[in-house]
Amino acid sequence: MSLNISLPPELENRVRQRVESGLYGSASEVVREALRLLDTYEQSKQAGLAALRADIELGMADRAAGRVTPFDAATIKQRGRVLRESEGQ
Repeated sequence: MSLNISLPPELENRVRQRVESGLYGSASEVVREALRLLDTYEQSKQAGLAALRADIELGMADRAAGRVTPFDAATIKQRGRVLRESEGQ
């Protein structure tokens, strides 16, 4: 399949530089590699979103089961101070 694409000058220069560097034999190779990398990036992003959704579901299940306590920054800070002081002795 043959496909003509238009690139802004900056991207065209980047493609040319990669071909001229010898890393790629043609502009088509550069574009194919870029598309493979885009696919990998999108798969990674989807995996990250799936993990985040799973973590949210876990948190919601913990909350529904009563395994969550209210957040109290002052108490957390106090515990940290106590731990720091006990380590310093």
